[in-house]
Amino acid sequence: QVQLVESGGGLVQAGGSLRLSCAASGIIFRMAAMGWYRQAPGKQRELVADITSGGRTKYVDSVKGRFTISRDNAKETVHLQMNSLKPEDTAVYYCNGDPAYDYWGQGTQVTVSS
Repeated sequence: QVQLVESGGGLVQAGGSLRLSCAASGIIFRMAAMGWYRQAPGKQRELVADITSGGRTKYVDSVKGRFTISRDNAKETVHLQMNSLKPEDTAVYYCNGDPAYDYWGQGTQVTVSS
């Protein structure tokens, strides 16, 4: 059974930083491509960053140069370092596979004040 537990969100001023973490279980983590998704109020969930099993990364244009995704296969965790945060980054952030599994965790709220 897939389990994904996100943490690290919070309230931060514009220009600040946060580091999100996700603990995964129930999957063969070292072989899984993983992603961070976000969903803002009234908007569809979007994939903002992903990382292959080999460590190759990809980002949506709006976060390039500000966000960094990383993974620790030994600890079965994936992280998202978010710098230079903007109010438009406000959303609930989720981790999942890429492509996503049917199961979604509870997410972690990120709120960026202007």
